[in-house]
Amino acid sequence: MLDNTDRRILRQYQAAPDLAAGDLAERAGVTPSTLGRRLERMRAAGVLRGVRGVVHWPALGYEVEVSLRVTLDKTQSRAFDDFIEAAREVPEVTEIQTFLGQVDVRLYVVARDMAHYQQIYRDRVLMLPHIADIEALMHVARVKAAERLPL
Repeated sequence: MLDNTDRRILRQYQAAPDLAAGDLAERAGVTPSTLGRRLERMRAAGVLRGVRGVVHWPALGYEVEVSLRVTLDKTQSRAFDDFIEAAREVPEVTEIQTFLGQVDVRLYVVARDMAHYQQIYRDRVLMLPHIADIEALMHVARVKAAERLPL
């Protein structure tokens, strides 16, 4: 389990993941070698899964964001597997989540504009297998999008 030093390292790492190791160690109050060992241990334990670039879609011209709530025809034994496999092939689908309850899957879709979204929806999304019902929720504003955990 994580101790206070690990939590301090993670707080600093979340706050500034692009810091050089020496600067991160200084901020966390540990030596660079201690930082390296602890980060490696947390990677091996699956606490840290990697460093990634976060793309701001509108900066690349993708102004439309839509969340699609999909209910699948669960009378088909491979409904989930077939649907997810096909949805992964749609480049504009940036996230796929599965649920227990009335909604089975949520697809997060980005598009350049409404005409582009309509094309994606008609040509790609509606062609996905085993859809029983689908509801589109148009993104209006991102009020909170925290990826940092309070440690």
